[in-house]
Amino acid sequence: MKGVSWGLMARTGLQMMFHSKLKLLGTVLGVVFAVILSNQQLGTFLGLLQKNTMVIDNTQADVWIVPPGTEAFEPGKLMPVSVLMTAQVHPGVLSAQPILFGAVSVSLPSGKGEAVSLIGTKWPQFIGGPWNLVNGDSSVLTLPDTMIFEDSQRTKFGGLNVGSLREVNGRMIRAGGFTWGLMPFGPSFAFAEFNLARELLRVPNDQVNFVLVKASPGVTADELKASLAAALPNQLVFTKAEFKASAIRYVLVRTAIGITFGSTTLFGLIIGFVIVCLSMFSGVIDNIREFGTLKALGATTFDLAKLLFIQSIAYGTMGTAMGLVFVTMIAGAARSPNLAMNLPPILTISTAVVMVLLCIFASCLSLWRLKNLEPGMVFR
Repeated sequence: MKGVSWGLMARTGLQMMFHSKLKLLGTVLGVVFAVILSNQQLGTFLGLLQKNTMVIDNTQADVWIVPPGTEAFEPGKLMPVSVLMTAQVHPGVLSAQPILFGAVSVSLPSGKGEAVSLIGTKWPQFIGGPWNLVNGDSSVLTLPDTMIFEDSQRTKFGGLNVGSLREVNGRMIRAGGFTWGLMPFGPSFAFAEFNLARELLRVPNDQVNFVLVKASPGVTADELKASLAAALPNQLVFTKAEFKASAIRYVLVRTAIGITFGSTTLFGLIIGFVIVCLSMFSGVIDNIREFGTLKALGATTFDLAKLLFIQSIAYGTMGTAMGLVFVTMIAGAARSPNLAMNLPPILTISTAVVMVLLCIFASCLSLWRLKNLEPGMVFR
């Protein structure tokens, strides 16, 4: 029986797996648990990152010009309006628009106040948003004293509807429309036309927060970034991808999100790995006489490794498939404006690969028990 074929060992391994239904269930559930916990944490983590980069993702800009020291889309820092003028006449620029960003307070009928993160965006292009509109469109921002608010916060803002009036930073504002899901870590986003936002935020006429630039046809973002950086040495210039990467680094380094979710994800993988290892090792012990019989018939340690290898792939595949189904159901049930799990295809593929590799590694540990197995034990 020396040099047993992969096909025969695969059939033998699968038969041994399904012979003990409880062992099979325990091992598969270990993989399912690891998949659910790790994907739930990673999906939530990626969803939180997405909330911190949603403005960068959804604005129609190839290049961002930002104040020195800026690492993410955040309020506070200002640039002279001459930066905008330089960008508007720069070769390779199709258009350059300013945006303003800061916190304002909405006075409620109850007398309380609620903060919103106001984005001032320029007519007619509205490069800085809004997006995900569920009521109204961007053109309503051209109406006097009109803003667009977040739909999920309507109750919080005192039953806000289209046409409702609220006092914002001491000025009476009309609700012209609503977005959905624009909830960062802080207060929800709201939008106003640039000049109205300037008055509400009390930003001087010669200052802006950011300048968003669109490249002319045939000009790449990297080329435009390089030439603008040379023309504006006192400001930071990012491509859209670079600014998004900077914002992600900011969240990972400056907040506890990376450590918190990373450690929980690792914990889930470790727990799942331990369960799989124990289940597979227990399966080897329970079937030790069968393995001894295979050795007595001439099977080599490498042949047994084939068997365990096939079993580990089967465990990993079944557990991953079931786990991903549950994760998708959880993500759908938990979806809300405040939190939406992000489960990109690369995460699904990576999960399948990692879980199969964990099962293979667990089978290697079990193989050590079979390495010195005496074939003669079956005759005792």
